Amino acid sequence: MDFGLVLQTDPPASRVISLMKRAERNGFSYGWTFDSAVLWQEPFVIYSQILANTSKLTVGPMVTNPGTRTWEVTASTFATLNDMFGNRTVCGIGRGDSAMRVAGRKPNTLARISEAMKVIRALGRGEEADLGGTVIRFPWIRPGAELPVWMAAYGPKALKMTGEEADGFILQLADLYLTEYMVKAVKGAAAAAGRDPSEVRICVAAPAYVTADDSPEALAHAREQCRWFGGMVGNHVADLVAKYGEHSAAVPDELTDYIKSRQAYDYAHHGRSGNPDTEFVPDEIVDRFCIVGPPEKHIEKLNALRELGVDQFAVYDMHDAQEATIDAYGSKVIPAVNG
Repeated sequence: MDFGLVLQTDPPASRVISLMKRAERNGFSYGWTFDSAVLWQEPFVIYSQILANTSKLTVGPMVTNPGTRTWEVTASTFATLNDMFGNRTVCGIGRGDSAMRVAGRKPNTLARISEAMKVIRALGRGEEADLGGTVIRFPWIRPGAELPVWMAAYGPKALKMTGEEADGFILQLADLYLTEYMVKAVKGAAAAAGRDPSEVRICVAAPAYVTADDSPEALAHAREQCRWFGGMVGNHVADLVAKYGEHSAAVPDELTDYIKSRQAYDYAHHGRSGNPDTEFVPDEIVDRFCIVGPPEKHIEKLNALRELGVDQFAVYDMHDAQEATIDAYGSKVIPAVNG
């Protein structure tokens, strides 16, 4: 199993770079960041420094979207980084929850994501792409250039499209039941489209908090540090409920039930521990969606995720134990999981 580290690009950028270097030293092979231009610093600028200060780490956004940058600019940025540092980027893409809404726009449609994925992937590989009637190609890309495009999804239509079109699937929660349900949906769609399902990489991303023991006090603190995640996922779930209804065969109740008492959401606290808009998230959801507890609990759940077909676990490291979590994974968790 590969391991990734997910960070927000809060200033100073030097700290983001330092944590990514620490992650690589501890056996992580992917470095991901949020991409929301109003809330955080520009990630692609920081990627160049992460790549320059590491030797093997693959970097990318979790996730970018097709609405805040023109597609040829997105592709050119990835391709430039790959030309400078080797094929060490991955394009995570989605509807653009915070990036679009904070800027006063609606998240992108699946049709727009589909078109963007095709254009960005083709241009990043040095191939031609049609930009609405104008066919372009980057003349400076050297042979062998690659740019995998991984799609974030929850709903049935998005899961189907991911299996049909994306190189990888990003699932932002670590619940075992929902992971099994959604991985099957993606792999099934890939097979139905005539693709080899094993070629679609599966990445589960969720907060991880390693405690010294499983005492009630330690677990309570860990849950509070990770509760924000249920609120972030709740934004996407609320969209699904609005589209499909509270109880629909299209979306499992295991995903939607917990947001019944959800109210307003302020993006000023997005993705941060202590988010006051996530008090509705119960401990049960934190335990299901995240990984909290001593190292053996992380190892147990990660092994279970791998059995469900997960290729990578990406650690959302937004809490008060960033370095400690990276080090604990490097010294105890990753060696145990990967033998």
